Amino acid sequence: MTENPTGGPREPGSQWYDGEAGPLVRPYAMTGGRTQPGPTGVRFDLIALVTLDLAASALGDDNTLGPEHRTLVDLCRAETQSVAELAADADLPVGVVRVLLGDLLELGCVSVSRPVPPAHLPDERILREVIEGLRAL
Repeated sequence: MTENPTGGPREPGSQWYDGEAGPLVRPYAMTGGRTQPGPTGVRFDLIALVTLDLAASALGDDNTLGPEHRTLVDLCRAETQSVAELAADADLPVGVVRVLLGDLLELGCVSVSRPVPPAHLPDERILREVIEGLRAL
């Protein structure tokens, strides 16, 4: 047996406390063991923009949301943020944030604007021709 930060004996494998970081919560505990967001399998890109819906303002004392869900809602309340920004600001792994955002999306708390896929972007050759045409004016 090893000692825990309070000086008493600690069972092997029960390291739920880090002296510098405080109590630890494993990512699978935050997501209920899920690794994919929602039953629809929605995919959240790192640059997808997350906006708080007006219905989320009325959440108030909703007990169905965990503390991590509430943190994401509070972060989105101030301004629209990307998935990467939310993960950094909430100090959570991106995989956890994606699962939690899937929950919030299903509840209608947030909306997600996905980036335009590269296949739908205009051809670079056409853009160069437009620039050359504008320069010729």
